[in-house]
Amino acid sequence: MKKIKSKRLLSLLGAAIVIIILVAPFSRNLYSQGKDSYKIIRSKMQVLNQILQFINQYYFDTIELDKLMEGAFKGMMKELDPHSIYIPGKKLEDIDEKFKGTFQGIGIEFDILGGYITVISPVADSPSERAGLLPGDQIIAINGKDAYNITKDQVFKDLRGKKGTSVNITVRRIGLDDPFEVTIIRDNIPIYSVRASIMYDDSTGYIWLTRFSATTATEVKKSIENLKKQGMTRLLFDLRNNSGGYLEQAAGIADLFITQKDTLVFTKGKRKDTEQVFIAHPHIGDGNIPLVVLVNRGSASASEIVSGAIQDIDRGLIAGETTFGKGLVQKQLPLKDGSAIRITIARYFTPSGRLIQRPYEKGGDDQYYLKLYEKDREKKIDSLKALRPKYLTRSGRVVYGGGGITPDIYIPRDTLIENETYKLLSNSKRPLFNWASIYLSNNEMKNKTSENINNFTKFRDHWSLSEYEFQDFLFYLKQEDIQYDSTAIYNNKNYIMNHLKAECAGILWGNNETWGIRRRTDNQIIEALKYFEEASSFLDDNP
Repeated sequence: MKKIKSKRLLSLLGAAIVIIILVAPFSRNLYSQGKDSYKIIRSKMQVLNQILQFINQYYFDTIELDKLMEGAFKGMMKELDPHSIYIPGKKLEDIDEKFKGTFQGIGIEFDILGGYITVISPVADSPSERAGLLPGDQIIAINGKDAYNITKDQVFKDLRGKKGTSVNITVRRIGLDDPFEVTIIRDNIPIYSVRASIMYDDSTGYIWLTRFSATTATEVKKSIENLKKQGMTRLLFDLRNNSGGYLEQAAGIADLFITQKDTLVFTKGKRKDTEQVFIAHPHIGDGNIPLVVLVNRGSASASEIVSGAIQDIDRGLIAGETTFGKGLVQKQLPLKDGSAIRITIARYFTPSGRLIQRPYEKGGDDQYYLKLYEKDREKKIDSLKALRPKYLTRSGRVVYGGGGITPDIYIPRDTLIENETYKLLSNSKRPLFNWASIYLSNNEMKNKTSENINNFTKFRDHWSLSEYEFQDFLFYLKQEDIQYDSTAIYNNKNYIMNHLKAECAGILWGNNETWGIRRRTDNQIIEALKYFEEASSFLDDNP
């Protein structure tokens, strides 16, 4: 804990005076434009000094100065708009890593199960995959040190490191009597924004995109090429709960589907250098594949740029729920102490000229986000359509601005799955994964030689768990003292059986196949598949 004392306060006040001097040239520039910013800043900095003095003199307890000042910074940004934020230095590294698309380490998706690091899945083409680690493996020691009851933070510290350095791990594998040691050389590990890319059926490709990072357009292009080789003739592009990312990557994704020279997105801001126009490159786009884009209330920003461009240019069909409604562009600016601010610099507009930013009140962030979770959100949005500005797509269809992207086909999320079932699926002990690991280790399926499971397509279409195996899973829950609601379990039996099959697929083949099975009970996907004929009609309308 940091306590403000007199010497520290004098230093702080001195820093505040320096700030006044530093901001003065900028303030005078604003003042010369007819604004009274200089006087306001000088006055408010004096007030800040007074506040700090009073806190030092009168506050009854010790004070964490960093938190105090961070609170002031956050409050300042909150008064601008809901998407302008202050980012503390300790959070900045994780955020930057996620959007740069790489880190250095051994490359595993893991969880702490039974006190041990348990491999859920090796990252594709990572050192852990090359070393032969398998789903279900337990890492019981790192560099000779017992790893029992290790924390996740410590796992990151011990397993991550510079490219080319080594780490020795001791692995316990289901079905083997003795643990064994593996030396893994760390390398660059991609953080994929394409969470899944799989043939949903014999003709439908499915791509699930979770963010727009520095590598996203390249990833999606590669996924499309791979799916075409597998026989894809139509694409379901899933942007649900994708909160966005880089503007340039969003334009790059839209560019993959547009075959005429047209505007993809444009921005307008106060400064000239914040105004951009992104134009499609006809030689890049593929206009021959029927396209359905799936969105929901969690699809924001870059996701709305892509879906807005697809809708405005009549390239494909938008299905699902009305999107988030974020039409503001941010720029991240570094600060001297290692923190940063992300400040809104412009509005973006879809090809038809729509601003899809929904209304907000400055400082009213709570209500801004809570409105997303209203049960009757879609009905309220629909009832206000008459008040929203209308625009026309390239073929003359009416679309709406001022409140997200309204889907062409509204498909609500199925809420028939009971809460007790969700609790079981999200149990920290990961019972479905563990049962599948044990089941496969005791079954010839592990060798992929059994009938209907020697390739994923046969497994997807023909293999299923039996009633006996479902009862074995329930017995496993009792053995592990994992509580469950019997009524909910049997009401959602098919859903749980699907998830057990998905866990088996993931262990046998990988992450793509996990989602290739799991998505087969997704009601929004099942319903969206019915509209590909309508989506195909857009191809006839485009040159």
